[in-house]
Amino acid sequence: MTELLSPVGSEAALHCAIRFGADAVYLGGPYLQLRAESAAFSFEKLAQAAEEVHRAGKKLYVTVNALAYNDEIDALPAYANRLKDCGADAAIVSDIGVLTTIRKSCPELELHVSTQASCMNYAAAKAWYDLGAKRVVLAREMSIDEIRKLKKRIPEDLELEAFVHGAMCMAYSGRCLLSSAILGRSGNRGDCAQPCRWSYALVEESRPNQSFPIVQEGAHSFVLSSRDLNCIDLVGELIDAGVTSLKIEGRMKTEYYVAVVTNAYRGVLDGTMPIEDARRELLTVSHRPYTTGFYHGELPNDHSNAGTYSQTHRFAGTVLSYENGVAVMEQRNRFARGDVLEVVSPTLRHAVVKADDLRDASGEPVEIANKVRQILTIRTDVPLSPGDLLRIKI
Repeated sequence: MTELLSPVGSEAALHCAIRFGADAVYLGGPYLQLRAESAAFSFEKLAQAAEEVHRAGKKLYVTVNALAYNDEIDALPAYANRLKDCGADAAIVSDIGVLTTIRKSCPELELHVSTQASCMNYAAAKAWYDLGAKRVVLAREMSIDEIRKLKKRIPEDLELEAFVHGAMCMAYSGRCLLSSAILGRSGNRGDCAQPCRWSYALVEESRPNQSFPIVQEGAHSFVLSSRDLNCIDLVGELIDAGVTSLKIEGRMKTEYYVAVVTNAYRGVLDGTMPIEDARRELLTVSHRPYTTGFYHGELPNDHSNAGTYSQTHRFAGTVLSYENGVAVMEQRNRFARGDVLEVVSPTLRHAVVKADDLRDASGEPVEIANKVRQILTIRTDVPLSPGDLLRIKI
C-alpha cells in the first residue's frame, strides 16, 4: 500500500492531516529539526500528537535532519530514546553521524534518510541501508526512470519516499548556501532567510555603481526561485516506479494548505476524486507556478522564473460543530454576510454554504466577519462536520 505523508507544523495542521487522509505525518521535535522554532513540538506536545496519530491508525515521523555540530552529538542518545518513549515511529535524518549515533543508542527507532542526503543512486541507497536505514527519501533531482532503475537494485525491504508537492529549494537537494553567505543564517540549521525569493540585479565588476534589473516576467526577477512541485498527474507513475511513500512539503504552511493538498492526493490515490477536481483544488492554496520538477527529465528553461504566489480561494474558517441546522465556526479570514462559502471536507464534494444568517456568539447579526478567530454561527442545511473548512473564492 502506498503511504501518503503530510507535513505538520501545528496542532491544527495535525488534526487536518489525520482527518483529510494522511497515512503518516512528519513534524519537528525540540532538537535539530530544521525549521523555525514555531514549527517545533515540545516533548509533551509530541507525545500527545503521537497518541492522536496512533489512535487514528497512522504513523508519526520526527525530523532530526539538521547537520549536527560536534557538541550536539553527545545529546543524541538521550534525545533518540526520548523520541521513542514519546511514540515516534521513525526519525528522519540527513547527517551520517546523527544516523549512526541514533542507530547505536536506540536501535528500536526506525531511521529514514532525508532528501538532504542527496541519495540519487542504488549504491548510495544500499550504503544507507547497510548503516541501518529503513527508508530513503530520494533526491528531488531524480527522474521517474532513474527511480525505477534504482528500485531494481536495492534490497526489497528498503522503502523509497519521494516528494510530490510543495516548495523546492533552489540548490542541490536543499543544500542552500546563499542564506549563510549573505546573512549568516544557515538553511541547513533551520534558519533560512529565503534569499532565493528576493529580486536581484546584474552588476558589472568595473561599473559598481550601475545595476541592471533582471526582468523575466513583468516587474519580477526571481531568477533563483524555483517553482512549486505539483505531481498530482504523476501519482500512478511514481507508484509504478517503486515509490512507497508520497511526501507533501509544508511544515510551515497553514492547516488549510495541509487539508486541501492532503485531500486532493488522497482522493486521487483512492479514486474518489476526479483528476480534474484535484487539479482545481491545488490551485486554491497559496503557491508559485507549478512544475513536475525533474520527474520527466530536465527542467524547462523557464523553471526558475517562479513569479509571485497566487491562489484562487481564501481560508474563511473552521467548523467547530453542527447541530439543528446551525454551524459554529472559528473565523480565519475576512468574509461578509451573503457570501458563498465553499466547503472543504473529506466526505462532502462541491458543497457550498451561503452566509445569509451570520451571527456572533451572542446571537447578534454580523455584516462583516473580520475578527480573526471570532466564533460565529451560520444557519445552513448542509450537514457539516467538526473539522470541515470553509473558504471563499477570491
